[in-house]
Formats: sequence, C-alpha cells, structure tokens
Amino acid sequence: MSGVAGSGCRTAKGGQQQQDKHMVHWFRKGLRLHDNPSLREGLRGAKTFRCVFVLDPWFAGSSNVGINKWRFLLQCLEDLDRSLRKLNSRLFVIRGQPADALPKLFKEWGTTSLTFEEDPEPFGRVRDHNITTLCQELGITVVQRVSHTLYHLQHISDKNGGKAPLTYHQFLAVIACVDAPPKPELPVTASSLSGAHTPLSEDHDERYGVPTLEELGFDTDGLNPPVWQGGESEALARLERHLERKAWVASFGRPKMTPQSLLPSQTGLSPYLRFGCLSTRLFYYQLTDLYKKIKKAYPPLSLHGQLLWREFFYCAATKNPNFDKMLGNPICVQIPWDKNAEALAKWANGQTGFPWIDAIMAQLRQEGWIHHLARHAVACFLTRGDLWLSWEEGMKVFEELLLDADWSVNAGMWMWLSCSSFFQQFFHCYCPIKFGRKADPNGDYIRKYLPILKNVPIQYIHEPWTAPENVQRAAKCVIGRDYPMPMVNHSSASRVNIQRMKQVYQQLANYRNVNCSSGQGHFKEGYQDQLAMANLYDIEDAKYLKSTQQADHFEDNFNMI
Repeated sequence: MSGVAGSGCRTAKGGQQQQDKHMVHWFRKGLRLHDNPSLREGLRGAKTFRCVFVLDPWFAGSSNVGINKWRFLLQCLEDLDRSLRKLNSRLFVIRGQPADALPKLFKEWGTTSLTFEEDPEPFGRVRDHNITTLCQELGITVVQRVSHTLYHLQHISDKNGGKAPLTYHQFLAVIACVDAPPKPELPVTASSLSGAHTPLSEDHDERYGVPTLEELGFDTDGLNPPVWQGGESEALARLERHLERKAWVASFGRPKMTPQSLLPSQTGLSPYLRFGCLSTRLFYYQLTDLYKKIKKAYPPLSLHGQLLWREFFYCAATKNPNFDKMLGNPICVQIPWDKNAEALAKWANGQTGFPWIDAIMAQLRQEGWIHHLARHAVACFLTRGDLWLSWEEGMKVFEELLLDADWSVNAGMWMWLSCSSFFQQFFHCYCPIKFGRKADPNGDYIRKYLPILKNVPIQYIHEPWTAPENVQRAAKCVIGRDYPMPMVNHSSASRVNIQRMKQVYQQLANYRNVNCSSGQGHFKEGYQDQLAMANLYDIEDAKYLKSTQQADHFEDNFNMI
C-alpha cells in the first residue's frame, strides 16, 4: 500500500459531503492497547489510522536516562508493534522533536484527527498545548483523554477549593467525596477498527522500525540480560500472577520484610505503571473485584494505597512546574544543603563504605529497580541522614537509573524522604548499619551485589571495617584497599544533621508572615509538636519507629507494587 493517505470525501445521509477521517494516535506513556480511551475514540469512523511514537535521537544520547531504562522502553515499543501487527497495522517510530516531525507527517499522510493520552505533568501539558495549537492551524481535530491516572486531577483540585491537596490525609478526604475512578475500557481489537486500516509501505522497518540500543549509540558490551522485560504483554501476565496471590489480598496488611523482598519479584508492576504498559484503572478494579469476591465486602482505601500515593504526588505536581526543584517551589522547605561532588559520586556509584547502602546502589545500577525501603535508606543517607546533600541530586540519579521513576512520583518521594515537603518528622532517621542488619541479617543481599564482600563473616558483613586485620585478609577484602572505609561517621553526622533540620524548622515556625496562599502555610501545622518530640527521641532510639502512624502507612503502601 502507499504510504500516503488520500484526503477523499464520502457522502453522508442527505447528500452532504464529509471528509474522510485519517487518524493518528500519538503514544507517549500509555504504551498499551487495553484501557486506551483516546485511541478507541479516534478509531470511531476512521478510514485510516497510524500509531506513532516520537523518539528524539538527541535525548537518547543524553546522560539523564540510563541504558536499562532505554532497553525497557524499546521492549515496550517492540511489544506494542507486535500487538499492532495482529491488527494488520504497525507502530511508526518517528525520529525528531514532536513539534518539528509531526506536522510534516500530518501533511504527508493527510491527517485529519490526532489523539493522545492526557499528560498530567507540567512539561507534557505545555508540549501538548503547543501541538494542539499547531493542529488547529492545520485544521486537525485533537482528542485527549485521561487514562494515566485514576482520577481527573483537575476535578480533585476543584473539589479542594482550586488547589491540590498537600497532605495525604487531605487528599484521601477529597477523593472520598468524588466519583469513583472510571472503569477501564475494553482493549482495542480487530472489531474496534470498524473497517479502518493502516497504510503501510515496503520500507516501513527502515523508515519507522523500533531502533536497537546500538542504533541509539549505546555500548552494549557486558550488558546483563534484563531483569524486567518491558511491554504490555508482560505487564498483563504479571498482573495475573499478582492477583493470584489471593492469600495476600485476603489478609492485606503490613507486609513482612524479608531478604527475599529486596529482590525483584515476578509480580512487580511499578515499571509497567510508569510506562503505561498497565492501566492503573485495570489494576484498581481487578484488585477491588478480587477483594470483594474473597471478603464479601467493599475494600478499604488501604488496599489501593500504592496507587493512591502515586495519584497524590501526580495531583500535587500537575500545576507546579518547579515540583522537581527546591528553588521556586512553593511547597518545598528551603534547606541550605551542602555541595560535594565527590561525596555525591561515592553515593551514586556505591562507594560509601557502608555495605547496605552500596549494595542498594549496585542493584539499582545493574537492574533498574530497588525495594521501596531500600529507596528510603539511600535517600535518607544522601540527604538529612548522613551526607547533607540536596534531594535534587538523588532525584536525578533515580531518574537516570530507576525504571519506575517518573517526574512527579520521583520528585515527590525525594521531597518526602528528605523532609523537604509532605513529611516533617526529621528525627525519623535510618541507620545504614542497623537498618541493613534488620533487612538482611545474614548479608545475602550484600554478597549478591557486592561480591568483593562475599567471604566476609556474618558478624562483620554490615560493618566490615570492624573485622580484625587477619579476618579481612582471610576474606580477601582488606578495608581501605579492596573496599572503602566508611565515608562518614554515621553516629556523629546524623546527630549534627538532626540539629540542622531542627534549626531549619524552628526558623520556619518563627516566620510569622508566611503567605498561606502560596502553598507553604501547611508547613506550620504541627511544628511545635515535632520540635518537642525531636528533643525526646535520640537518633538511634528505636522508639521513634512507633512515633508516627503516617510514616508507617507510607512505608507499607508506597511502591509495594
């Protein structure tokens, strides 16, 4: 078939001439055919359809996205292309910037309609506004529908007086007053096409095929096989396995932390939700239906905690273009973080001298995923716990390496864990030795990701610098030569940093002219209680773990998927 669609007309009832509909669906996130309302709407009455993904070659070569994340994306695109082949269609991977590449193709293809999933994030909203304006100039209709989030985020803000809820409790109160999320739509199948077809050319693979990592300029020598396989097909298979854990669903509560929990699971879903290979609404309603079937009752909100935290951060970020920054961010506490490129590099490359922290960062770099409690440990260590470096720096490393890191949730999590927003109990601090020993008592996790320590005895595995010299030599790991000494004294550094945080919050509490309408007024709530409690709790005192139900709730639910 020709690669150019004609812009012919057809005769409607009454003899009126109607222009044929030639539709393009633009994939960004939402890399799936199930629960894709904008694609389904675009197919109605279409004569031709093309599904495109725009790949910026310059962006592919930039350092802010790691090779594991790119591999996962390309696998998602390959899977999407295979699914479209079953509909006698293909995925069109376009090289270039959307504002440049798309209008040229619209003219070449005679496009009359563009559809895409609504992007809730500020950068995407600006991009989509610009593309919509271009389409209006070209006489192309635009359809965008909400499907990356459970709720229409603007409705939540409207229900909250025009502002995004800035506490999770407030967020839950608001969504309790709005309609339930829309049910997921049926997958796009051959019957959904209603006669629409995709014009394909013989050189499709050459012009529009999914590129390889090598074609994007990546060096794949020594690249390990993927731990996470990208794509909608894998996402749906994982969802099925996830839902088979009926005992877990039936007795939903505090998950037990075991060393095995630290390893990637065949039921893990978070990267698939991030790339939109799996619909949040499908997950939400299938989990709800299973709970109701087993428990004979409607599920509590806590069942969906992992999805609702995601939704909360999306809502807080949607109209805040500086959500990923401290400066200019109205909901972020301004903290005078240190700048230390050498210390940052040691943390990012797993060379802190604390095996628990270094094993986590090694797993992140190798596999692109770490357990949510491991994220808490390394985030606290980098920021308010030990190194006193900005959460923005950690966020950038996660953005590069973490498969499920998206703009809103990643920034929100880092602000939370650094006590820069959402959570102000700065005395809640993770010890990189005690926490590691509790999570990985035998050191199996450490030995897996730090093989240099594989022969270190159990009693020294979390503090190898305390091993006698003869033990270090026998283990073939001399500290300071084969593995680094600890870069800080945790006990003293964390005590100093708690005092620094107390000073920041005391100054903020004393600032009486806070403009509540700017979004910072909520920080004043509870300050005096927090400052008083900070005096009661010693940093290494385990009692602080029981001091806040909200923190426990966050740890239980956030990123469990």
